[in-house]
Amino acid sequence: MNDDNRRIAKNTIYLYSRMIVMMLVTLYTSRIILEKLGVDDYGIYQAVGGIVGFLSFINGVLSTGTSRFLTFELGTGNMEKLKRTFSTLLTSHIILALFIVFLAETGGTWFIYNKMVIPPDRMSAAVYAFHLSIFAAFLSLTQVPYSAIIIAQEKMNIYAYTSVFEVVAKLGICYLIGVGDFDRLMVYATMIFIVQMSLLLFYRFYCSRKFAEAKYQISLDKRILKPILSFSSWSMVAGISSTLSSQGILILLNMFFLPAVVSARAISLQVNNAAYQLVTNFRTAVNPQIVKLYAINDYQGSKKLLLQSTKYSYYLMLFMSLPMYFLADPLLYIWLGDNVPEYTTIFLQIAIVQSLFQVFDVSFYTALYAKGQLKENALISPMLNLLAFPVVYLLFENGFSPVALSWAYLIVYVLAGLLIKPLLIVKIVDYKWNEILSVFIRCFWVTVSAAIPSFFMNKLLDSSTVKGFVSELLLLVVIVVISIYTVGLDEIMRKKIQNFIWSKVKLC
Repeated sequence: MNDDNRRIAKNTIYLYSRMIVMMLVTLYTSRIILEKLGVDDYGIYQAVGGIVGFLSFINGVLSTGTSRFLTFELGTGNMEKLKRTFSTLLTSHIILALFIVFLAETGGTWFIYNKMVIPPDRMSAAVYAFHLSIFAAFLSLTQVPYSAIIIAQEKMNIYAYTSVFEVVAKLGICYLIGVGDFDRLMVYATMIFIVQMSLLLFYRFYCSRKFAEAKYQISLDKRILKPILSFSSWSMVAGISSTLSSQGILILLNMFFLPAVVSARAISLQVNNAAYQLVTNFRTAVNPQIVKLYAINDYQGSKKLLLQSTKYSYYLMLFMSLPMYFLADPLLYIWLGDNVPEYTTIFLQIAIVQSLFQVFDVSFYTALYAKGQLKENALISPMLNLLAFPVVYLLFENGFSPVALSWAYLIVYVLAGLLIKPLLIVKIVDYKWNEILSVFIRCFWVTVSAAIPSFFMNKLLDSSTVKGFVSELLLLVVIVVISIYTVGLDEIMRKKIQNFIWSKVKLC
């Protein structure tokens, strides 16, 4: 195993350890916070936070551009330019964070009072939570360059430790908000802000001590800023559509349905996002290598790594998705007890299927990201989201179920993952259709070989009992693993796995 592959493996282990802790703590935290705040206050916090999320879509845009340019400069080895790039990026983040605060404090406050469905007796608490969410968003924006340099340097252990601290701190908050006779929503918003501030201070202290390029000097180098702005301006269009499909949907639901429906959507996405972290962590570990290979003109190496990692990303998501899909009801009951809001199960199941197609969308985007050409993607992909949003609005206006939005966005991700992104990387990054189709075909047969026996297994077993649930869960996991190993992996990879297992057995 060469040094690059060893680094990817080591960082993946750090990130998976992070994911396991975060998943367990986050799922438990959601149950406790739903119990402590109640369905209505939880829905209100998600909705008002959605306004800030909508206005801070620039955070995601800048995060993408920041990571790309810092990683690229690390790949080229130009340390002086790397230092100037970091300072220029941080200055840009501060300016845009101030701009977002201005927009949120003016337009957002008006929107809460005039458009959102919030009980009158909870309005003051909602507005307070909204203001603190704005300041938390400011801190999050200015933290992006520090997080990006840690990932670019592939220091995933630090990234993992801080993430674990964040979720554990939020779990502690869930218990603290029940102490004393205070407004729980207001106390919760305050403590979340304190956690965000603590993370920002740690990131700045660590990066300035460990990385020479992270010593900030006020700078806006136009030669560096111009390509970053060009890259980010196209990302911004995609960022708007992405926000509409996530945070904006929570606001749309709140305009037509009770806060409990917003809670159902938020809970389903939280569960699915926890599972999707398996893919996110793997891609976080592998993406810097894809960009660095491209930076040194090893285009074939970059392509090979991306296509292989796309298949493995899909297998990882399928490993989590299949058991969650068939056991959605008992899993939600175990997690939330009798407090599962209506529509949560169907929201979750559709989101799980959506995530499988999202793997292709996100993975293929990395090829465009490495090359730094996002124009075509920014012009085409967001059209689907922007078209789906008014369609869902009209469906709600005409009395359709809130589940209509999940079906609409499932169609969006199917088209994005199977058609739009492949077309773009063939045209822009010189990928070949036969290379992409081979990935699709392999993933398709793995899914079919796992889904068919899982379907009949689900019909035969009673998962409402503890014995039935555990038995079905274990059998579903075994089915997926066997399908991935026998259908998803080539002979060379199967041989490597056999040799690895055999070497460990001999050591025992």
